[in-house]
Amino acid sequence: MTSDNDEILERRIECLKPRLRQIIKVDQVLQYLHLESGRKEAIRQKLNTEGNESAADLLIGAVVERPHPVGWFRAFVDALNHGGSAHAGDYLELNLPDPEVEAENDYYVQLIQLFTPSLEDMKTEEVLTQCLARFLLTAADQERIEAEKTNHGNRRGAHELLNRIVRCRPGWFSEFREILRFTEHKHLYELIGGSPECKKPKNEAKAAEEKPAENCQSEESMEISGTEGSQDDAPDLYLDGDLSKSMDNLPPDVSGCPGAEAAGATGGGPEEISLRDYQMEVARPALEGENVIICLPTGSGKTRVAVYITQKHLDSRRAEGKPGKVVVLVNKIPLVEQHFSTEFRILKLTYKVERVSGDSQLKISFANIVERNDIIICTAQILENYLERASSGEDEGVKLSDLTLIIIDECHHTQKGEVYNHIMMRYLKQKHKNKKLLKEQKKPMPLPQILGLTASPGVGGAKTLNKAEEHILRICANLDASKIMTGSIVKKEQRKSILPVESRKEDPFGCVVKTIMTAIHEHARLFPTCDLGSQNYEQWAVQKEREAAKDGDQTVRVCAEYLRRYNEGLILSNTIRMCDALSFLNKFHEEQIKKKTSPDDEQNMEITETERFLFNLFKDKKEELEKLAKDPTYENDSLSKLRTKILQEFSSRKEARGIIFTKTRHSAMTLSQWIQENPKFADIEVKPSYFIGGGDQSDTKPMTAAEQKDVLKRFKSGELNLLIATTVAEEGLDITACNFVIRYGHVTNEIAMIQSQGRGRAEDSTYTVVDVKNSGVAEKEYVNEYREQMMNKAIQKIKKLDQSVYNKQITEFQIQAIMEERVRQVNQKKKAVKDENPSSVKFSCRHCTKYICSGEDIQIIENMHRVNVTQQFRKLFIQRENASLQERRLDYETNGVIACSGCGQTWGSMMFYRGIELPCLHVKNFVVDINKKKYSNCTRWNDLPVKFPDFDYIEHASLMAQGSDDEVTE
Repeated sequence: MTSDNDEILERRIECLKPRLRQIIKVDQVLQYLHLESGRKEAIRQKLNTEGNESAADLLIGAVVERPHPVGWFRAFVDALNHGGSAHAGDYLELNLPDPEVEAENDYYVQLIQLFTPSLEDMKTEEVLTQCLARFLLTAADQERIEAEKTNHGNRRGAHELLNRIVRCRPGWFSEFREILRFTEHKHLYELIGGSPECKKPKNEAKAAEEKPAENCQSEESMEISGTEGSQDDAPDLYLDGDLSKSMDNLPPDVSGCPGAEAAGATGGGPEEISLRDYQMEVARPALEGENVIICLPTGSGKTRVAVYITQKHLDSRRAEGKPGKVVVLVNKIPLVEQHFSTEFRILKLTYKVERVSGDSQLKISFANIVERNDIIICTAQILENYLERASSGEDEGVKLSDLTLIIIDECHHTQKGEVYNHIMMRYLKQKHKNKKLLKEQKKPMPLPQILGLTASPGVGGAKTLNKAEEHILRICANLDASKIMTGSIVKKEQRKSILPVESRKEDPFGCVVKTIMTAIHEHARLFPTCDLGSQNYEQWAVQKEREAAKDGDQTVRVCAEYLRRYNEGLILSNTIRMCDALSFLNKFHEEQIKKKTSPDDEQNMEITETERFLFNLFKDKKEELEKLAKDPTYENDSLSKLRTKILQEFSSRKEARGIIFTKTRHSAMTLSQWIQENPKFADIEVKPSYFIGGGDQSDTKPMTAAEQKDVLKRFKSGELNLLIATTVAEEGLDITACNFVIRYGHVTNEIAMIQSQGRGRAEDSTYTVVDVKNSGVAEKEYVNEYREQMMNKAIQKIKKLDQSVYNKQITEFQIQAIMEERVRQVNQKKKAVKDENPSSVKFSCRHCTKYICSGEDIQIIENMHRVNVTQQFRKLFIQRENASLQERRLDYETNGVIACSGCGQTWGSMMFYRGIELPCLHVKNFVVDINKKKYSNCTRWNDLPVKFPDFDYIEHASLMAQGSDDEVTE
């Protein structure tokens, strides 16, 4: 009987069959397959009479034919890998090349096929020798090629060589082209795109031994990041007449120097990655096996250094006959894809590389992914989850001892509370356990080498140089770094300007909003002490809402919620257009009114006197606000300065490409819309898009990982030339063509300043801060500049420390961190012991204070989702659609919200789990009473000292099934 898994694998082979036919070397693979001798003979006969592709068809048919022996699919993949068809093996294991790489490779295959008649004139023996030396062809390939040459002449031998080389993994083309140059086939080299400017080195033989390809470009012509070679001046193909026209669509790199590919520009074969002097300087301790932090300015090639260290690490372990396993950790999902498809792309041809993130289906088999691949690029939380699984004994998980090198990108996040630090705390604990084991003459557990990458460790809010030094030393201790490497590189100068805010001459729109807020203050008897439209006011309003919810004061609670929204409207009117602020307030009021209507019986719910007052207050002022919002005379000065700056950048540059950083998702989306609607921007071909995060913490619909990837791809290609982004784009994005950065009304710390400055990679890039009323960004920016200077001084002080002094301080900080972690765990255990009985916990609606349920009614799914499945609870809520928050996972999906049937307050979402609808509660929407003590500030379920029982799916599903059977019977 065929298993479901076998059917899936059969379908996979069938889907990939057109590609497999092209790249399988049938004669070699056949040697490693266990087929009946008669079947093998039929395939060989087909190969001799009809060619490789027809034989591949027959071979694939034999493999997928049922019944299947145990392990048939793995045996097929192994046969491909051993039979010189590793490229086909990659496809079957879903290690697929990027679409761009695949298309590029197809072009190269067509190019070789087009010029085969000319290429058959090559000196086959010389070219074959070089192909073998560079591992492009195998000994079995050599045997067949030499047989063809001996029996039928040089041209047939060359033809066979070409047929086999085009079936190699992507990257073969640059190697083959370089081989033609090396073997003095100048005309053939130029025929397929080689540049005549590439001169042979004086000592060609020696150069070939030391470095497979000579870089024909000067370092100055390449971007400092070292990831892409310049292609602007690539020479035309040396073709004549119609042949030239037929190759018009060839990728630019066909005509570039092979040396550019050797430097990693296009991810060619297993060439040596070249580093600049300063990059080699910072890499040296890591190459010797030390744990280090590499601290280089953004755009100076930190990731390139990491790729080089990864290659050398795996090469050396392979040479020693030891397994190597490298994990690259990032803190944002878009960086997973970037590292996989760009920076680490060059290593895909010699090592198995895979990427996994929270949005990837592969995360459920992460342990298997780690086992099967050499390099794994993933978000840090994925690794932490599987380390915890192994530690708790839940399943095999992943152990630190499984890994040989961990690369931590943006390692300045290795601090308390951060997931990087959780991983490194496991490392430090084991390191100190190993010392004890060695004393006891026991075998220690192997630990991976650690490599941290950052452009700015920051100063952690330090006000003195000594505190800044301590902050950086603690990061070094957390990463167990023997030293911090900065390299002798001068940070490129960037034109920087701060545009201060000017007092708004008139702001009648803001005055009307403040009038509304003042009326609410009087109604609720609230007396704020901070400026309306400021961050401090928002914090005050949030605090008042929590206190009122706890006290059951419905008037103050609902007023505080409205005040917070009006305050946000004021901030929006100071940041973007008045019409955008009005649209925001309109939407909020529509949602509040909608809450008072039941979708089932269309009857209005009870509206309190305060709610009626708030509805009427906005209704009375709405017409005035609409009139003011249409008058551009009163627009804020900051938006005018932003408009001028954008126009200046796009008018003064041949190809402008920039990023605007703003505080909220809503402002990013609205600014993007403002630019799209402004004809002045369209006239100078500004093509904007917003780029925001993927979490659902705010009211604004998040971007999916696919949407983020699409926007970045379009921005890099030039289809878009302006991103309006939140902080999600501050760190790690490698966009070499970006030549201006604007921070609009949002400045945080010195790390964010350095990171956002670094998004401008082009030589003539600019960095501008536009101040916004009540934001204080100008002052914060000046403070950050001072902190950056302090950080650099602290790093230099640390570098000058005697190694023994440095080691002593690092050890002290590590022991302190371990002790603090131990105390935290002890307290956590004490807290667990004091876990309240669910029966002592009561939940009330946050809005109308109505009692909802007891903790006894709540169960937990997958240690994450709290559900109430009692029949009594179902009578208390109504269900509404909420398309903006739809999400899909492996076993569940959420399609709507549940809300109080009395007041309309949202309680959570309706969850569809394995065929059952379950109301899933969000604790932030309730006031929690634990033994008559009320809590209104719980934002996560983990904040509650209560352990809820696991949801019994079988029991609940059985009851549901019995109920449905009874209904059918009736």
